[in-house]
Amino acid sequence: RVKDCLNGDELLDNYDIAKLLNVSLRTVARYREKGLIRYYQTDDNGKNFYRSSEIQEFLQKRGKKDKGGNTNMGKLC
Repeated sequence: RVKDCLNGDELLDNYDIAKLLNVSLRTVARYREKGLIRYYQTDDNGKNFYRSSEIQEFLQKRGKKDKGGNTNMGKLC
């Protein structure tokens, strides 16, 4: 689910991140709380968004691969 693009970078929400990392929503919240992943909140409803490039860096630091077996997710925008 592509939400939007910020400077050519895809924005992902909590559900996208949980699915991509194959973790629960609570684990995504823990990553945020520990400062492991950077996030942005909208003023309108306080919803969290993540830049795909920053999640890509997180995956590379963790040495994890996406569902296609690649560390690099690429940009969709």
